[in-house]
Amino acid sequence: MSKVEHPLQALASYLPEGAFEPVVQLIHQYKVHLTVTRARKSVLGDYRHPFMGSNHKITVNGNLNKYEFLITLLHELAHLLCFEQHRNRVEAHGKEWKNIYGSLLKAFIDLNLFPDDITKSLKKTLLNPAATANGETALLLVLRRYNPLKKAGVVVLAHLADGTLFKEIKGRTFRKIKLRRKRIECIEIATGNIYLFSALSEVEIVNA
Repeated sequence: MSKVEHPLQALASYLPEGAFEPVVQLIHQYKVHLTVTRARKSVLGDYRHPFMGSNHKITVNGNLNKYEFLITLLHELAHLLCFEQHRNRVEAHGKEWKNIYGSLLKAFIDLNLFPDDITKSLKKTLLNPAATANGETALLLVLRRYNPLKKAGVVVLAHLADGTLFKEIKGRTFRKIKLRRKRIECIEIATGNIYLFSALSEVEIVNA
């Protein structure tokens, strides 16, 4: 089964301490149908507006750590609030959404729910929120430090020094070259072809 319905009390296990009550208040206020899903590669969360009498629907990946889960949920709640205020008359990630998302983030930052490094990164996000949670590369690099399960021998590509050899998920071997904006340029050892990887890619170091 790909989706699991969670009673609201069970939701507390997905959230940082102190976040449950304000989150539940928002869920009740806007009649949100919240679903926790298995991991999805392309998205961390999703929002669907009401249709034919249904409630607002939000999904969030259940494999996220507590801080990333909360921030993803706030990202989707911002879409809900933007729809409530503007319907479909504004861009999905336009200034209206950014203002609402920024206000939500600030409200939860002020509750002192986050460690100092996440708080610092979130304050930078407030200046210009990204269109997708996956687009917040610097923030996600900080958030991933709090993942409870660490895979042996696996690291985030952004944390490797330039020139390091690594294997990606399909087993191909590459050498990290350099960062190009938000992507990292790498060369495949077998072919000499150049590829661009997400800075968040999980890879395995190869000992030369």
